[in-house]
Amino acid sequence: MLELTLAARALIPTLWLAWVIYWIVAARRVKPVVWRESRLSRASHHLPLLVAFGLLALPSMPGWLGAQWLEQSWILLAVGAGLVVAGLLFSVWARVVLGGNWSGTVTLKQGHEIVRRGPYRWIRHPIYTGLLLAFCGSALALGQWRGLIGLALLFAAYWRKIHLEERRLEQHFGAAYADYRRRSWALIPFVI
Repeated sequence: MLELTLAARALIPTLWLAWVIYWIVAARRVKPVVWRESRLSRASHHLPLLVAFGLLALPSMPGWLGAQWLEQSWILLAVGAGLVVAGLLFSVWARVVLGGNWSGTVTLKQGHEIVRRGPYRWIRHPIYTGLLLAFCGSALALGQWRGLIGLALLFAAYWRKIHLEERRLEQHFGAAYADYRRRSWALIPFVI
């Protein structure tokens, strides 16, 4: 069991670290911002994100948060790692397709456009979809309650951010964005 714990602690964080490095490099190639949400608005979804990732990233957690809800196994680690890989790759694909329109905050860019290709044909927020899938895989491989709490926080933070983004995009693009919303799902095809 010690080998399994060590493998889980090394494999999944390495996948996330590779993703973070890509994300930092890719963030340098974006369009100039013409409007950005307020700091208070950013904090409303960034703080829950930080707490969620902190719950997952800390080496241990006291009390019931650190208790197992699933017994760790090699199969669970493999499934979890597979979900992490799939989710992170999906978010990278979405980030590449989004190109210069990407931002870590709710913004409007110079020459902002509604992207409807790649995963954006079906899902309006595929980066969040991918990250939720990757986080789900991480929580599954960890098997502790803190992973489930973090997943719920992550979902709530992204759901709030989605509403902010969509309100701003509909104000900016009007009927074109309303039409896009009718023809696509926010996060999960056939669900939401």
